[in-house]
Amino acid sequence: MKLKEIIFLVEEDPVGGYTAQSLANSIFTEGETLEELKENIKDALKCHFEKEETPYFVRLHIVREERFAYA
Repeated sequence: MKLKEIIFLVEEDPVGGYTAQSLANSIFTEGETLEELKENIKDALKCHFEKEETPYFVRLHIVREERFAYA
């Protein structure tokens, strides 16, 4: 059965670039830019799913941690 959508949690890597982790499957990848990350996600999906099972859509939930002084 073909999935309609797969969701990835995307975070900025402390050493540079981005990491992505699927919320529903054991799929992890990384990239220096968001464009490279998207291409790596496509490659990871090809490796993880049979062609007939590849999801129609990929949703990226991008999390950015930021700190600031409150005083």
